[in-house]
Amino acid sequence: MSPFLPTTKKEVEALGWDYIDVILFSGDAYVDHPSFGTAVIGRILESHGYRVAIVPQPNWRDDLRDFKKLGRPRLFFGVNSGAMDSMVNHYTANKRLRSDDAYTPDGKASFRPDYAVKVYSNILKELYPDVPVVIGGIEASLRRVTHYDYWQDKLLPSILVDSKADYLIYGMGERPIVEMARAFDEGGSEYHIRQIPQIGYMVPKGTNKGGDDTIVLKSYEAAVKSKLTFVENFNIIETEANKLHPKRLVEPCGDMEVVINPPYPPATEEEMDSFFDLPFTKLPHPRYKGKRIPAYDMIKFSINIHHGCFGGCSFCTIAAHQGRFIQNRSVNNIVNEINKLVLHPEFKGVISDVGAPTANMYKMRGKNPELCDKCSRKSCLFPKMCPNLNHSHKDVLALYQEISKIKGVKNFYIGSGIRYDLFLGENGYLDETSRPYLKELITKHTSGRLKVAPEHTESHVLQYMSKPPFRLFSILRREFDRITSQCGLKYQLVPYFISSHPGCKDEDMIKLSRHPDLRGIYMEQVQDFTPTPMTASSAMFYSGMDLKTYRPIFVERNQENKKRQKSYFFSRR
Repeated sequence: MSPFLPTTKKEVEALGWDYIDVILFSGDAYVDHPSFGTAVIGRILESHGYRVAIVPQPNWRDDLRDFKKLGRPRLFFGVNSGAMDSMVNHYTANKRLRSDDAYTPDGKASFRPDYAVKVYSNILKELYPDVPVVIGGIEASLRRVTHYDYWQDKLLPSILVDSKADYLIYGMGERPIVEMARAFDEGGSEYHIRQIPQIGYMVPKGTNKGGDDTIVLKSYEAAVKSKLTFVENFNIIETEANKLHPKRLVEPCGDMEVVINPPYPPATEEEMDSFFDLPFTKLPHPRYKGKRIPAYDMIKFSINIHHGCFGGCSFCTIAAHQGRFIQNRSVNNIVNEINKLVLHPEFKGVISDVGAPTANMYKMRGKNPELCDKCSRKSCLFPKMCPNLNHSHKDVLALYQEISKIKGVKNFYIGSGIRYDLFLGENGYLDETSRPYLKELITKHTSGRLKVAPEHTESHVLQYMSKPPFRLFSILRREFDRITSQCGLKYQLVPYFISSHPGCKDEDMIKLSRHPDLRGIYMEQVQDFTPTPMTASSAMFYSGMDLKTYRPIFVERNQENKKRQKSYFFSRR
């Protein structure tokens, strides 16, 4: 048996298969690693007894032979654009075409189309109209309802409409994809399939009458006509997405309705362990021999410790895709993965990242679960930390201690982002684990530069970003300098910022560049804000209004002015 899932007819024949259950099409190269969603979906289906093949980066420009070479699957086609939205992958914040692609062999560009999910799905529906197409991944997930598309500068309907797909899986798809396969395999009725959590589909208008478990949104057409209607819809969608027990959403569009079922509950520790226990080779497919895949080089010696983030930053898509509730792996499961990583022929003893969407949220949760059951806050940290949040770093420090004992690991770094407002407040450290965590982070798990993301200095901009006050960064700098001085370390604190975010004017960027608390700090990066689907910041950008008060706010849309805002960051340096 091949250690990889097959990608060609020859590989399928070598396995002795006379049929394939599910064929997955992806905009990324095939890397058999848990950081690549296509590999995860393929492996989870395989573990349940299904025969799965992958067609990575199919050519959509020629005679479509890549879409025909494996024929029709027994159950369905699966489609995703890859680990990124294809438009974010292709274009800069100034809408210029990028010259490289980290998820393609040798970093070459142009190996996936714009709006890849729509393109792939339409081709498959044209070639095999009777075979179900199930779309998923980040692009489908964050375009599951009416959304603002920055590249066309207009609202687009749910991706289900233009892709012609039969079903959509949003969020982390390990559980719904298995249930979907089982339902098709058992000949389940359309009604039965539509009961699966965490999926979307379309039905004729008027099919859903509402009820206590359903919210009927204003139509796509109404949202296009009125920005206020779009914002009102968005606020409902975001509120439900952040609940532990959300309702079903129904959004009319033309003579159809898009239905989004509530998600599965957050994955248990046992479920998370089972996902990471799948037999990944952690290598690119042999078809890429001699070629470098930049994204793989970045993560091949990294370890993901949990899913989810409760930070609630307005510009971030993590909570909309992975969820607000932290879903942890066990310490033993993480240690077992690292023990296998040590055997990798290229491993030199250094783990590049023991992280997650936010690296220091490991095993953090509400003190009273009953309060979390009823909560609809989008952030446990903004505008102030929830008093029910257990923000102790005891568990993550214990994890670091166990990793340090593993033979063959010389060092491990925390390359993922951290939230310093989880251990620092207006009066300094928040609890007895805060100081030990920061000291260990700086002295043992920082490779000379600690990168953090205050994002801005001006309070009104930070309010729109849902980020903590900048004075917390000033406190962090003071503690960073104290620890590095005491330990004789010549390390750097590197802050990251965003320009042109809704609410940010030229004078705000000038104040940022001249802020006294940034003097003497190594400054290297400011990111021009890019509106991405299904974020609060994008809703602000499109509507030009505060999402809470509905009052107008300043939004910089002119590309030259956006460049100028970014330039202030560097002009003083």
